[in-house]
Amino acid sequence: MDPRWLVPDWPASSNLRALCTTRGGGVSTGRYESLNLGDHVGDEPAHVAANRARLRQAIGAQPVFLQQVHGNGVVALESGNGPLPDGAAADACTTTAIGPACTIMVADCLPVLFADASGHRVAAAHAGWRGLAGGVLEHTFKSFETGPARGAANVIAWLGPCIGPAAFEVGPEVKAAFEAHAPEAANCFKPAPAPGKWLADLPALARQRLRAAGIEAVYGNDGGADWCTVGNASRFFSHRRDGISGRFAALVWKV
Repeated sequence: MDPRWLVPDWPASSNLRALCTTRGGGVSTGRYESLNLGDHVGDEPAHVAANRARLRQAIGAQPVFLQQVHGNGVVALESGNGPLPDGAAADACTTTAIGPACTIMVADCLPVLFADASGHRVAAAHAGWRGLAGGVLEHTFKSFETGPARGAANVIAWLGPCIGPAAFEVGPEVKAAFEAHAPEAANCFKPAPAPGKWLADLPALARQRLRAAGIEAVYGNDGGADWCTVGNASRFFSHRRDGISGRFAALVWKV
């Protein structure tokens, strides 16, 4: 794998693999330099295809890309018989099969990877604020309610890079959406310099939701500057920073 990519530091089963790509390692140019994996952002289709082929070759599995809609739908990728089609309208995916890689594309939203202790099931979720407030993590966790390692105590999660708490300025409606679900979500917001605006800590909100679901073993993004997509332009794509932007991806799969 490309040494510029991130490999999650989490105690996953030995039959599981996971990674998060960065901007490095591809053929795209300009705004999309270089490993843009998004086929919906205006990049040359041939470049996107070449980038996805490089990723597929590097991991030895089939990344399955979703049509992410900022909802809470979860799709099961259970066909182990050859490549699976991309494009399902969902914001999370899960599998128990060897072959497909659960894949989430982001450029400020939070990618969350899941695995159970036995290595039986993996999942990935796209947690922008709308999906997070709408329960995408809880819906993804429901897929772990059956199997040899069922239950929250046997599930681990990893949070990838996203827009950081110093950069994610939101309106009062975002704060209200989270507080309506859990009053303690107020602790994840601080007043922004702009009147009436708030700075939201997306990874802290995700950790709060995961803890409420019973998942205590959460790794990765702690809200530090190194994880911020906006603040690390040479490493991560960011829609908030650039307007037109490529997409990087977080993946988890079985071997």
